[in-house]
Formats: sequence, C-alpha cells, structure tokens
Amino acid sequence: MSILPDEAVFADFKKQCLSTDNWANKYDKEGMQVWVETSTSQKKNPVHKIKCKMTMKDVSAATMYDVLHDSQYRKKWDPAMLDTFDIARLSANADVGYYSWLCPKPIKNRDVVSLRSWKVTEEEYIIVNFSVKHPKYPPRSDLVRAISVLTGYFIKPIGPNSCTFIYLSQADPKGSLPKWVGNQASKVLAPRVMRSVHEAGQNYQQWKGQNSPAQKPWLCPEQNVLPMMDPGELSIQRADSLENVDESSKISTQECEDSS
Repeated sequence: MSILPDEAVFADFKKQCLSTDNWANKYDKEGMQVWVETSTSQKKNPVHKIKCKMTMKDVSAATMYDVLHDSQYRKKWDPAMLDTFDIARLSANADVGYYSWLCPKPIKNRDVVSLRSWKVTEEEYIIVNFSVKHPKYPPRSDLVRAISVLTGYFIKPIGPNSCTFIYLSQADPKGSLPKWVGNQASKVLAPRVMRSVHEAGQNYQQWKGQNSPAQKPWLCPEQNVLPMMDPGELSIQRADSLENVDESSKISTQECEDSS
C-alpha cells in the first residue's frame, strides 16, 4: 500500500476543513475564526485537532499557494524557523522535507520530517502533510522530534485578489510538555501565525519579483531539481516511538500550571 495520499485523503481533508460538526469555536475576531475538534471518540487528554479560517480580502488564492510552497521565502517571513529544506521528490505532486523551529526557553527546539502532497483545481488548492521516518534524517539529540498527525491548508478563491484560507492541524510537540499545554498554546498562537502568513502573502509578489520570479517548481515540475526518492523508503512516524523528554528542561505539569 502506497504511503502517498490518494483522492480519498484529499476529499476527507477538504470535508474536515469545511465541516462545523464536532468543532467548538474558540476565537472569532477580525475576520478570523479558530475551532478545536470536540469529537467524543478522542481519548483522554488528546492532542487537539485545531482549525483556523481567515478571509483574506487583499491576497489571491494563487499567491497564498505560492507562499506555502516557497521554502526560500519562508526564511524571510517565519521568525520561528531554524531551518527548512526540501529533501526529495516522491511524485509529481509530493515531496519530503525538513523543518525545525525555535521554542521559548527552557523548552528544547523542535523539528519534523514530513511528507507533503498537493492538489490544485480551478476551484481550490489543497496541501496536506504528515510526519514520516526518513532513513537519512533520524531524530537529533539537540532537538525534540515533533509529530504532525495531519496538517494542511485549504485555499479557495473568492475573487481575483481575495480568498478563504483554512489551516488545519493535529500535531504533537512531544517532549515532556503535557499535551494540554500544547493544546492551550496552539489556540493562542494560531491567530498570530495566521496573521504572519497573511502578511507574507501581502509581501510575496514584491519579494518574488526580485528573487527568481520564473522559478516555481511546485507549478512547473520540470524546474524541480530535487532527487527522486522511492516513497516505499518512508514510513509513517508514530508518536509513541519517539523519546518523550525535554532533556534540557524536564518541565513538569505543575511548573507549566504555575507559569500560565
């Protein structure tokens, strides 16, 4: 069975993005909403599935799609990023990549290796990703390997220069952080991240005009110079197979409660 997402995966992701059933609204302000899934099937203290929706009245869907793909531009606008790079192509619409990011001290910084796949139609853009094991990029001792169970974007044009932008994620930061801390932090950080992405979209055309404007391998596969990789060499990264300790912090639940 292929690890690559099929049509059913994209259809299910779109359904989750557009659904309001079993989602509790946690934030609704200035054209942005944040929901948390309330499914009764989740276990005690689960990793929340969070969904953010923003109406962007001044950026096209095509531009936001480019922003999400352009790893060189991310280095310009993402203040939390430590490093990011694409590792290999898996198919015409899938690749595997690496991303690491800063965490507030004393929490150790995080990284993730994920499989990303995308689908584009005249009506919408969809990107989904999830954590995988790559034989050449095992967990590092100086970082905590986080887990993306499912993360992605659904972008739908409203007009020629406006769009509906939806971000959905179920991710486990791992380490010694209690899951409820990650859940609470995600609800606070999500609107901030969405505003940063929106601002990145507003500034992308000017930046891209000065930085290889014709180079868009996510739209033109013939431009892609990444090595090909057999998807069979990858496997889904399960959270329970990773270390669960922030060695430099040893943060306890009580300490997190005291600081909140």
